Amino acid sequence: MTALRKAGSTKTAPKNRTAEISPARKAAFSILMAVEHGQSHSDDLLRGKAVNALSAPDRNLATALVLGVLRWQIQLDHLLQALLTRPCGKLDCEVLIAMRLGAFQVLHLDRIPERAAIDESVELAKQAGHRFASGMVNAVLRKLAAAPPFHYSEESAVELALAQSHPAWVVERWANSFGIEAARSICRYDQSQPTQTIRIVSPDGEDELAQAGIRIEPGELLTAARIVVSGDLTSTAAFLEGRVRVQDEGSQLVAELAGWDNEKPNQKVKSILDACAAPGGKTLILAERNPAARILACEIRVPRFEQLQTRLAYLGDRVQCRLADAAALAEDAALDLALADVPCSGTGTLGRNPELRHRLSLVALSRQAERQRAILRAALRSVRPGGRVVYSTCSLEPEENEQVVAAVLAETPNARLLPLDSRIDDLLGKGILTVSGAERLRDALTPEGCLRLLPGLYRTDGFFVCALEREAG
Repeated sequence: MTALRKAGSTKTAPKNRTAEISPARKAAFSILMAVEHGQSHSDDLLRGKAVNALSAPDRNLATALVLGVLRWQIQLDHLLQALLTRPCGKLDCEVLIAMRLGAFQVLHLDRIPERAAIDESVELAKQAGHRFASGMVNAVLRKLAAAPPFHYSEESAVELALAQSHPAWVVERWANSFGIEAARSICRYDQSQPTQTIRIVSPDGEDELAQAGIRIEPGELLTAARIVVSGDLTSTAAFLEGRVRVQDEGSQLVAELAGWDNEKPNQKVKSILDACAAPGGKTLILAERNPAARILACEIRVPRFEQLQTRLAYLGDRVQCRLADAAALAEDAALDLALADVPCSGTGTLGRNPELRHRLSLVALSRQAERQRAILRAALRSVRPGGRVVYSTCSLEPEENEQVVAAVLAETPNARLLPLDSRIDDLLGKGILTVSGAERLRDALTPEGCLRLLPGLYRTDGFFVCALEREAG
């Protein structure tokens, strides 16, 4: 059973009065409006000029409000609809978002007085041009604040979906594919604050963080990964000068699995394709593990391509950044290794990107899968006989993972799947994986030898990874 309301809360909201709106709530309201209209992503907006101009406390509150509302939106809407005089009536977007903001604060933020949460939500509705609806906002939020704690069962997939604010059809798929216990772990992980994981690039980086008061602990899988426990990493010289990088441990692992240099001493990797390279974290690891190789890093979207160029510039001519569609690459049997970390639904990253859950659909999964197959075909064409392709997604869905690989293998007779167990042994032998990490990864292998990381079972985003080899003929 999951308790939603703050147990023991005795605060009541007095009759609403004119309220000033804090900068944090104004910023959160604007960002949620932009996300609702599909104008941008929450993480981009939370790093924008408007939020950066706020004081540190307001910036933290704005972030908590935006991500909290997006994480709990499905459940918040369910509760709010039940309290409306006309539950099936359609609310104006501004009114609905003002109510979501108020409801999230009342239910989840103990340190914020209910009066402030309710009054400022009413004022947000008024200032957005909905003065007549402000009374309804006030009444609904006051009812919500006075209600006893809400309890939801997590026994069935449908109940779990509402308790943890996920689309029911998605949770049902996870329960069918992985079991209800794993689905419960995924959902709960998605509702928690994601861990901030870093990669130690320089041996001095870890000591610098300690001297700066940043508390870290070892990662779960990789010897170069650390989890930030406390402290502002982004203000340290080690971070600003690139001696440590922020990168999810699962994302780091994908690049480590792809970096095959020195496995066959007489067949060193000399050329690499990173088919969908932005933002460049995996490209940097490929360059680190293959210092003699030249890398072609492709990206189709101009803003991300420009960011990629800037990030990889210090590598000089070792890396060629190309604005290109990875599915239409003309390279044929020209490269030794390719990483196809393809665009996907992102269902393995809902904790980090909470709004994605509100955009998921079966139609979108099919559309993504078609493009993923095209990129994997192009990556296989690009490698020489004996060359390898690592295919990965941050999706938990079979349409984007096993089914994509199976479809491409069925139409490519000169390609075969390479089980990843030997690669795990190799990384352990090189000191790249921890002993416990290697053991856990072996448990995460599918019967075919692909790797599946499930959020909640690992303190990482969700990933699917497999390796293919292009054979002669």
